[in-house]
Amino acid sequence: MEYINLPDLKALSALKAVVELGGVAEAGRALNIGQPAVTKRLRALDACYGMEIMRREGRRLELTPAGEKVYAYARLVLDHQASLLEDIAYLREGQNKLRLEVTFAIGEHMLPDLLLRFAEAWPQYRIESRMGYSRRIQTRLATGMADLALLEQAPEHPDILVQKWLDDELVLVCGRNHPLAGKSLLPLEQLSKLDYVLREPRSSMRVTLDKALQDIGIHSLPITMEVGSTDTIVEMLHRGRHVSFLPRFSVEDALAGGDLFHLKVHGLRIHRTLWIALTRSNIDNAVVEAFIQLLREK
Repeated sequence: MEYINLPDLKALSALKAVVELGGVAEAGRALNIGQPAVTKRLRALDACYGMEIMRREGRRLELTPAGEKVYAYARLVLDHQASLLEDIAYLREGQNKLRLEVTFAIGEHMLPDLLLRFAEAWPQYRIESRMGYSRRIQTRLATGMADLALLEQAPEHPDILVQKWLDDELVLVCGRNHPLAGKSLLPLEQLSKLDYVLREPRSSMRVTLDKALQDIGIHSLPITMEVGSTDTIVEMLHRGRHVSFLPRFSVEDALAGGDLFHLKVHGLRIHRTLWIALTRSNIDNAVVEAFIQLLREK
């Protein structure tokens, strides 16, 4: 392959800026260069690929079909470049930092306590944490963009090692003012008669819930709303007529305090496991080992 014919990062960044900011002038200001320089970089892409990348439609520049492909490539390359810079900075700072990723539910309800306890026990180490969906986290682990993850689904990737962390289950809950609060046991057929507010379909708990219900022949529920935050769902349960399936770890305090009620359903228990996941390259990482030790104490 003739690497000399590949576009440079400056040209790709100019294209990305023009598309996302809406014009050459805006891109120039963001990149701290003049408009002629932005235009020159766009023309360089035309020459590199032998096709027009952007075409003026009225007062705006629009991507051509070829430009759509180049723009998608530019986003991918520049994202990887940013990740590479993070990795280099990580190496430059030394092995005293942990890049931790957790699912949203774990992040909302467990992460703050874990971070505080870790900072107290291991003040010489530093953690950079972020929340995301399981599939995205698995990708970041596999590509070396994260060191350790706490997940609600076990990854299936040859370079990712998993350890069982905690047992959990999804429980059907309602607020204290719901008509069913305090009921001892619901028949399975009543599930289709309730009003639900659930986590969004991409969330780990929703994937687990949908599969568990399908296994017993329930293919849909009357869902009123889908919400991207477990805390928000809990607040809605306090106020309304809805019910929800939520992780037990996220509602234990509310159940113990009587703010929420566990609605047991005849013939339905949704058990699951929370997982610790790490890449093979981090097996002997001192910060990873310290954090896993903390998790085991928990």
